[in-house]
Amino acid sequence: MKKPISTNKAPAAIGPYSQAIQWGDVVFISGQVAFIPSTGELNNNTFESEVNQVIDNLDAICKEAGGSLDNILKLSIFLTDLSNFDAVNDLMKQRFSEPFPARSTIEVSRLPKDVNIEMDAILSIEV
Repeated sequence: MKKPISTNKAPAAIGPYSQAIQWGDVVFISGQVAFIPSTGELNNNTFESEVNQVIDNLDAICKEAGGSLDNILKLSIFLTDLSNFDAVNDLMKQRFSEPFPARSTIEVSRLPKDVNIEMDAILSIEV
């Protein structure tokens, strides 16, 4: 049975979807952008601050589900400019541990609220 995961330490959904859904020991996290949960404002002064906020939001949902970034099996990254690929890799090395999650990085023409990056994830946790 699917179970919604929700925390006020990550931004509320901006549409008709859940922050995350758990099915057994698998958690599907919806796309996260750089909203600051406490204010609802975008943390996009620099690309690096935007990426770190997105990862902070993913981390908060992972923790609410009983896991951490280390439990992420698959990460999808959507960029509006693929020239930021190396910057994302550098920040991932700082924020994630080996073995790194499987990953897709896709350039898109536009993202919600005109952000530069969005990430979604699939993680596995102990039930």
